[in-house]
Amino acid sequence: MLTILGKSTSINVRKVLWTCAEIGVPYQHELHSSEIARLNPNAMVPVIIDDGQALWESNTICRYLAGQHGRSDLLPTEAMPRAQVEKWMDWQATELNNAWRYAFMALVRGSAAHADAAAIAHSAGEWNRLMTMLDAQLATTGAWVCGDSFTLADIVLGLSFNRWRCTPMTRPALTALQAWAERLDQRPAWRQHGANGIP
Repeated sequence: MLTILGKSTSINVRKVLWTCAEIGVPYQHELHSSEIARLNPNAMVPVIIDDGQALWESNTICRYLAGQHGRSDLLPTEAMPRAQVEKWMDWQATELNNAWRYAFMALVRGSAAHADAAAIAHSAGEWNRLMTMLDAQLATTGAWVCGDSFTLADIVLGLSFNRWRCTPMTRPALTALQAWAERLDQRPAWRQHGANGIP
């Protein structure tokens, strides 16, 4: 059976839990494990163990699970549709994560190392700018991030959206994002692992 290592409050662990819920993958979940540092040289979660092999990096794990279970609806097999999904997943992991990190650490975590007011404002501004980009994409598709179908891009960006709306800062009113959130609210796995009150 698949084993998932990492506490369920982690945004990256929740990506994997949500993906498993969408697919219906049985798993055992270990909140804390001394094995994490050995299995992942970054000593970060999540880590999965499947068929005796360890895998880390949350977006890679989500791709693996979709591929392993033949869920081409979540991650297409054709080159261009797959690349469109992966493009938004990579954007989430690089551009979007880097934008929100300082503001989130200051405003939600209360980190003493993230107390510079100008840096907080810059981070929040970049975060809002990128969420406006996502809003424009959703306004174009009128449905899900990559078109008419729900994919892994919606999972990883859904969790980023949830963190954005839970952070106490000024945010623009983005109507396509709000409509997307209402569509997500129809998914039990999103309500369990995304919109569950944890930023």
